[in-house]
Amino acid sequence: MVDVRVLTTPDAQNFQAIRLRALKEHPEAFGASYEEEAEMPLEKMTQWLQSSEGSIFGAFDEGTLVGIVSLQRSPRQKTRHRAMINAMYVAPEARGKGAGQALMDAALNDAHTFEELDDVVLAVTVGNDAARHLYLKAGFVPYSIDPRYISVDNQYFDIEWMILRIADHGR
Repeated sequence: MVDVRVLTTPDAQNFQAIRLRALKEHPEAFGASYEEEAEMPLEKMTQWLQSSEGSIFGAFDEGTLVGIVSLQRSPRQKTRHRAMINAMYVAPEARGKGAGQALMDAALNDAHTFEELDDVVLAVTVGNDAARHLYLKAGFVPYSIDPRYISVDNQYFDIEWMILRIADHGR
């Protein structure tokens, strides 16, 4: 059974470890690089966990952090109607146990608590069919392919942008 909760300051070290693992194992799936974040002090991870514009959720399997996802609302006035799903990762040993679905459910439930939030967007690397299937199942709709968005060792990866309308507030 996988448990999901918002990560807090005491989780910073475990968050940093799984984040670095994600960046190392799947460099094509993230805008940040392992090398950049390996140099980051733990205090930076703590700051991320304390953000007032969203939450970072963790999936735990028998007390071990096995998955993460971030939901961050845009801080700018003109784009506050949108939030973004970022940094989705489930460790290979936890895949197939419902961690990805539980993380997505937690993030979207959180999105519904934001006042005047209309849309949630995310990007998935083209070819990551398991993640894409999860996002489609959650109701996301593809709207754009961004070619050559990520470059890893001189190899380019396209990303697909997806959107989920969660409210329209009369607009």
